[in-house]
Amino acid sequence: MQARRVAITGLGVISPYGGDIADFFERLIAGESAVHHLLTEDLPRPLSTPFVSCAGFDAIAALGKPLSLMMERFAQLGMAAAFQAWEQAGLPRRPEEACGGAREQWGCIWGTALGGLAAHERGSREMWQMGRERLSPLSVVQGMNNAVNAHISIQLGLGGVSTSHTAACASSGIAIGEAFRRVRSGEANVMLTGGSDVCQSYGVVRAWEAMRVLSPGDAASSAAACRPFAADRAGLVLGEGAAALVLEAWDHAVARGARIHGEIVGYGTSCDHSHLVRPQREGQVRAMRAALVDGGLAPADIHYVNAHGTATTEGDPVEIAALCEVFGVLASRLPVSATKSMHGHLLGAAGAIEAVVTALALREQAAPPTAHLAGRIDPACEGVDHILQGRRGMTMQAALSSSFAFGGSNAVLAFRAPPR
Repeated sequence: MQARRVAITGLGVISPYGGDIADFFERLIAGESAVHHLLTEDLPRPLSTPFVSCAGFDAIAALGKPLSLMMERFAQLGMAAAFQAWEQAGLPRRPEEACGGAREQWGCIWGTALGGLAAHERGSREMWQMGRERLSPLSVVQGMNNAVNAHISIQLGLGGVSTSHTAACASSGIAIGEAFRRVRSGEANVMLTGGSDVCQSYGVVRAWEAMRVLSPGDAASSAAACRPFAADRAGLVLGEGAAALVLEAWDHAVARGARIHGEIVGYGTSCDHSHLVRPQREGQVRAMRAALVDGGLAPADIHYVNAHGTATTEGDPVEIAALCEVFGVLASRLPVSATKSMHGHLLGAAGAIEAVVTALALREQAAPPTAHLAGRIDPACEGVDHILQGRRGMTMQAALSSSFAFGGSNAVLAFRAPPR
C-alpha cells in the first residue's frame, strides 16, 4: 500500500496553567513560567525544590468518580488529555455510536517513563511505615505502565493495537512516531497517542537530586530555575502533565469534514550506544536526519525546532552542536526554543507536550520562546537563532520536535503546517 498522509485532528493537554489548549499556548508565547517552589512535609527530610504541578486538575470532574478511583494520577492526567483530543477531533466517545466496526482497527499507543511508580511507592510506605497488613486490590492495575492505553482503549472501544512505550524522556516521542507509522502504513485509520507522567514522588525527586542535575531554587527564584542554553543554567525542573494527539489518515479526516490542525510527515530514531546518561552529538544528528529523510524534507524546509533543551550543563551544548551539524550554514537563521523553561521536564510526557506545542506553533504561525535566556546565552550554545521572546506572524511550513533520553534513545518528529 502506498504511504498515506497523516493528519492531526485532535490535540489535548493537561497543563500546569489549568486552562484549555488555547490558553496553554498563549501562556507559552508570553513566556510565562509555570514553575513554583515545592515544599513537602516529608520528615525528617522534606522536599524543597522547583517543580511544575497541575494543582488545579480535578480528576473526578474530568473523568467521573468511578473511573478516576481506578487510576493512579499519571493515568488520570493521560485519560483527561486523551478525552480532550478525542472531543476536538469530533469523534464520538461512546463506542456504540461508531459505524461498521471501524474501531476494531483503531488503536492507542502511549508513552510514560515512570508510569504507576507512585502507586508502588505509596504501597511501600503504607506497609513499612504505617504497618498495614495488605494493600488495595487496585494496586496492581494502578501501577501498570500500560494503564493509560488500556483505559483509553476500553473507554473509546478501540480494538486495534494498545500498548505503551517506556524510553525515559523519549517515551512519548517514540509513542507518537510509532502511532504515525501505523496510520501511514494503512494498519489503522485513527490512532490516539501521547504521554503522561507524574514526577512528584519522594523517591523520584531524591534520585534525580542525587544525580546533581536538578536546578535549585526557593520561593523567590523557582520561577526562573529552568534556563536552557543559558550560561548560568543549573539543571532541569521536574513536572507533571499529559498531552494527547489524534492521528488520522488524511483522506479519512477530509471525508468526515474534520478540522486538520497539522500533519506529521517524518519520524527518526537512533541510539547513541555509548553512555547511559551522557548525550552524543552523532546519535542526535542521525535521528534528526532520519526524520528529515522520512518526511521528504531538506534542512532548508525547517522553520522552527522545539529543542529537547533540559538546561543541563552537559546536554545543551551537545544538542546545539547537533543542530549546527544538521543545518550547516542555515543554523544561524534557524529559530529554536526550549519550552521546558516554562512547563518543566515531564519525563515520559515531554515528547508529547512538545509535539503539541510544535503543532500549535505551525497552526498559529507563532513560536514560543526559551524563557529566562535573554542576555544569558552560553557561548557553547550559540550558533542558532534562539527565540528570546514569543514570535507571532511567522511564516513556517515545517518544524522538528526532538526528544533525547537517558539510555541514548533519540526520537525526532517532523511536522507540516495545516492547509490554509
